[in-house]
Amino acid sequence: MIAADPEPRWFKSSYSGGSGTECVECAYVAHGTLIRDSKYADGPILDVRLSSWCAFIGSVRHGSQPSS
Repeated sequence: MIAADPEPRWFKSSYSGGSGTECVECAYVAHGTLIRDSKYADGPILDVRLSSWCAFIGSVRHGSQPSS
């Protein structure tokens, strides 16, 4: 029998705005990262695979622009 995944542990992004109106929360899961708007915790969740998340974070760290 396979155990069910525990509830995701959400944390506020360090890049979220300080005014409380632009907050993004993330949660790491086995296959990648979940992203949601903290004001709508029961709303839609963006599910990003690990390889895509790593590419995104690498681009942010290095200031890369996406290719068109």
